[in-house]
Amino acid sequence: MQELNVFAQKYGITLNQTTSLIIVLGIILVTAIVVHLVLHGLVLRFFERRAKASNKIWLQVITENKLFHRLAFILQGVIVNAQSLLWLRRSEAGEILSLCAQLWIMVYTLLALFSLLDIALKFAHRFSATAQLPLRGIFQGVKLIAAIVTGILIISLLIGKSPAILISGLGAMAAVLMLVFKDPILGLVAGIQLSANNMLKLGDWLEMPKYGADGAVIDIGLTTVKVKNWDNTITTIPTWALVSDAFKNWSGMSQSGGRRIKRSIRIDTTSVHFLTEDDEARLRQSRLLRPYLEAKNQELSEWNSKAGENSVLNARRMTNLGTFRAYLNAYLTDHPRIRKDMTLMVRQLDPTDTGLPLEIYAFTNTVAWLEYESIQADIFDHIFAVIDEFGLRIHQSPSGNDVRAVAALLQPRAE
Repeated sequence: MQELNVFAQKYGITLNQTTSLIIVLGIILVTAIVVHLVLHGLVLRFFERRAKASNKIWLQVITENKLFHRLAFILQGVIVNAQSLLWLRRSEAGEILSLCAQLWIMVYTLLALFSLLDIALKFAHRFSATAQLPLRGIFQGVKLIAAIVTGILIISLLIGKSPAILISGLGAMAAVLMLVFKDPILGLVAGIQLSANNMLKLGDWLEMPKYGADGAVIDIGLTTVKVKNWDNTITTIPTWALVSDAFKNWSGMSQSGGRRIKRSIRIDTTSVHFLTEDDEARLRQSRLLRPYLEAKNQELSEWNSKAGENSVLNARRMTNLGTFRAYLNAYLTDHPRIRKDMTLMVRQLDPTDTGLPLEIYAFTNTVAWLEYESIQADIFDHIFAVIDEFGLRIHQSPSGNDVRAVAALLQPRAE
C-alpha cells in the first residue's frame, strides 16, 4: 500500500490505511474479473468452438475434460497472489489474500492433474497396445496419492508448519491409515500386478464362481472390477481378490480361434457286441467307415492267421463300439466346423453304473457362443440319430412312462 500512498501524494491526495486497503482490494478484484472474462469469455470460448469444429480427436478430448479451464483458474490464482505480494506485502490482509490464492492454486493444480490423467486414459484406450491394460485403477491410485500430498501441503500451509513435520508425524498414524485405506492400497498393488503380468484386460471373459462372476470385464478400477455376466447382471469383485484368489480367464480361448467341445454320451454296455458279417456289409456303405473297415479287416485277418486262432475267446474281432468310435473320429475329422490342427479324439472313460461314457473331445473353428452351441448340438443330434445303426443303445434311467409300460405288461388280462 505504500506505493499507492506515494503515487497519491504526487497529486496532493492523502489516503489513510483503510482507504488504501479498499482501493488496493478493488484493484485486485477488478483485475481478477477482467482476467476471468478475457480467459473464460474470449480465449477458452474461442478454443472450444475451434475444438468442436475440428476433426482432431485430441482437441475434443482436452476440451471435454476441462484441462484449459483449470489451467486458467491456476493462472488467475497466480495473478492474485502476485498482486497481493506487490500491493499488500507485510500486511495482515496481504497474508490472508496470499494464503487464499495459494490454496486456490493448489486445489486447481490437483484438478488439472486429474484432467491430465483422464485425458491420458482416454488416449490410451484408442491404441490397441494399451487399450486392454487396467490403467484406470493405476491412474486412480495416482489421483489418490496426489490428493493426499495436496492435502498435506494445504494443512501445512494453514498451520504454518513444514510439510516434513506432518509427514514425520504420519508414522504414528500408519496403522490407522493402513486400516482406512486398505482397499485402495491393495487395489493399487493388485492393479499394477494385473497390468505387469497381463493377467486381465477389459473385454476378457472372466469366470470366478466364488463371486458369481461369469462374463465380460467392463471396468477395472482401483478398488473394484466390474463383470457383466451373460444374464446381463453386474458382478463387482474387489481388485485385490483377483490376485489373492483363483479365477479363469477365457481370453486364451478367444485368441486361439477354437472353442473346446468336451461332452460324453453314455452307452448301455449290454448293447456292445462283435460285428457280424451282415453288420460289416451294412456299415461298408458308409463313405467314412469304408477305409477303416478295410484296413481293420486286413489287420485282424493277418493276426488271426498267424496266431491260428479260431475261437471267439482267442481271436481278434471288431466290435460295434470300436467301429462306432472310428466312425465318430472320421465324422469329426470330416466336419467343416471342427479344427484339424487342435486335439481331436473320441475316448472311453471309466464305466459307471450309468453306463460307459464315450467322450467327444474336439475344437470348433469359431469362438462365438451361438455358433459354438449350434455346432455342438448338430454333432450330438447326429450321434444320437446314427447310434442305432451300430446296434448300440444310449443308457437312460427309466422314466415314468417306462414304468407304466412295464406295469401294463405285468397286469393280468381280464378274462
